[in-house]
Amino acid sequence: MKKGVVIGIGTAAVAVAGAAAISHVITKKLLHVALNREVLPPRVVKHQGKLMGSENNIALLEKVNAYGKRLEERNLDEVEIESYDGIHLVGHLWESESPKRTVLLMHGWRSSWSNDFGVMADFLHENHCNILFAEQRAQNKSGGEYMGFGLLERYDCREWIKWLNDRYGADTPLYLGGVSMGATTVLMASGLELPENVRGIVADCGFTSPYAIWKHVVQKNLHLPYELHARAADDLCKRRIQHTPREYCTTMALKNTNIPILFVHGTDDHFVPITMTYENYKACASPKRLLVVPEAEHAASYLIDTERYEKAILEFWNDFDERK
Repeated sequence: MKKGVVIGIGTAAVAVAGAAAISHVITKKLLHVALNREVLPPRVVKHQGKLMGSENNIALLEKVNAYGKRLEERNLDEVEIESYDGIHLVGHLWESESPKRTVLLMHGWRSSWSNDFGVMADFLHENHCNILFAEQRAQNKSGGEYMGFGLLERYDCREWIKWLNDRYGADTPLYLGGVSMGATTVLMASGLELPENVRGIVADCGFTSPYAIWKHVVQKNLHLPYELHARAADDLCKRRIQHTPREYCTTMALKNTNIPILFVHGTDDHFVPITMTYENYKACASPKRLLVVPEAEHAASYLIDTERYEKAILEFWNDFDERK
């Protein structure tokens, strides 16, 4: 073999090895941001708008923060359980004096119970709901080192359901609700064996799987080739949470559920594309409804069209509170 050919092959091999090493480093950093409980470094927070696919709406965020702060100031009862894998989980309970139903709410990725649900908390309480705002694992006061993008949290959801039924009885209608990753959590939980008093689910801007949302964010928002990183992401995810990002998804759960579901999504969501809710809706085998809110960005549907959102929930309760 000629010397030049050998040198060329060697150079190509070095280039491939170098690209693989760079890919692994990038993937490791992305997975750290996605899964690890540590607070995001300032340089990542600075570019969070890019990560989510849109510039933050300052006025909207200020309104959400104000509602969240007001909910926190109510000093709700803090309750605790242990997860299926021994992690300490925290929730905040707001009981009704004349309850008609119980609502379990799961917040989103790197968010909080008060910020995601402060805007609708008064509406739920005024309509006779006992409300449990759960803190997702590896976030805020709950324990755990890694977030699971619904793969782990679906089992946490089931443990909270058991706790609520022990407290209020299994005859009280119970609804699950979630925003973003919280919506994916409750949708994945719908594929588990749940008590009969779980009458419905409200899923606001949920994604279909960890793999799908990571691919979307990396390709569409960060403008990087995700397939180059996909295998490394699978391996790293498996090591950290004992699950791969594509081994389970919402559509798998929804094909096998009999729990009624109200899907909600805004048309201007650049973090979780509305097409994912369309996929979920199409896959759902149970009674289902769809509320699409024009011009609403990620997790902003309730603020953009409060009247239609509340009407949809009231009709949902009216139709399924007594469902057997």
